Amino acid sequence: MDLLTLALESATAAGEILMDRPSAFEISTKSSAIDIATQMDEAAERLIVERIIGARPGDAIVGEEGAKVLGSSGIRWVIDPLDGTVNYLYGLPGWCVSVAAKDENGSLVGVVHAPTLGMTWQAERGGGAFLNGKKIKASQVSRLDEALIATGFSYSREVRQGQAEAMRKLIPLCRDIRRLGAAAVDLCHLASGGVDAYFEVGLKEWDLAAGALIATEAGALVTGGESDEVMVIAANPKLHQLIQDFLNL
Repeated sequence: MDLLTLALESATAAGEILMDRPSAFEISTKSSAIDIATQMDEAAERLIVERIIGARPGDAIVGEEGAKVLGSSGIRWVIDPLDGTVNYLYGLPGWCVSVAAKDENGSLVGVVHAPTLGMTWQAERGGGAFLNGKKIKASQVSRLDEALIATGFSYSREVRQGQAEAMRKLIPLCRDIRRLGAAAVDLCHLASGGVDAYFEVGLKEWDLAAGALIATEAGALVTGGESDEVMVIAANPKLHQLIQDFLNL
């Protein structure tokens, strides 16, 4: 089975079990009380891991909920089985399943499946980006005052204080701000023109592996990386520079 097909089928299958919401949640905390997981995060990750191992037993796997499989093929899967857990817990839309396959040069394929939105984004390196099978292109808005900007907030309460100050300064300068609750979906909305720019600090590899590839293949410039201190910015090149200047990076 080829990588993209496996990613699509795995993400869709995980989305199906997540749509069957339990009557009660078992909640565990990770880095802080804001950073949570449920039994459904773990079930979705198990399903994806089992599918990948069954189809490609030589591949490595890493998942947000602790999955770690060593491989020998040179392909490593990066899984976020439920990005936007707080949305999911509260019954809000916009959470997603993110599945990517990487080689030594970065992401080869990426799929972000958001079943509550009826949206599935996908990309292959060098092959463009697609939403529900249709090719997409990132926004070309180049003025800050015309830009709808998505962002997310840190799990650290201390970092959030600085982010609140940045939002206070940004709101008068841009069209509006959206905080949707899932980094992978933010990047994909950027890819398909649903927002004009996106920035966030503190993302992990599983937040970025699929979404950043999709945004890049849609023509966006994506900078930054997985780190608690590094800012990720995604937008067309001109707007990217304006966001970078605003953040004094």
